[in-house]
Amino acid sequence: MNEIKRNSERTFEPESHRVRGKLLLQQGIAPTEDVEGCFKRGLELAREQCAKSWELRAANSLAALWRDQGKRSEAYDLLAPIYGWFTEGFDTPDLKEAKALLDEFS
Repeated sequence: MNEIKRNSERTFEPESHRVRGKLLLQQGIAPTEDVEGCFKRGLELAREQCAKSWELRAANSLAALWRDQGKRSEAYDLLAPIYGWFTEGFDTPDLKEAKALLDEFS
């Protein structure tokens, strides 16, 4: 993250926060709030950059976390509008993951 700030290369910054959250979750070494914070930060940065693909990825990760916490309604409310933006590419892994999550919630 420091390298991103030092070089002012922010293109992948949203994804770096999401990946950090996924790693923390997999390792089980951080409180859930920290993992959620990483996903939310990635989502926020993606929105600032108008980077819809990064936003979808961050939303997928956050929605899956919320699903596991029993926050299914919040997860659906986050993910459904983002998924709705897309008009093509439904065979890509990220959109397939979003569709599968949304199908679980409905």
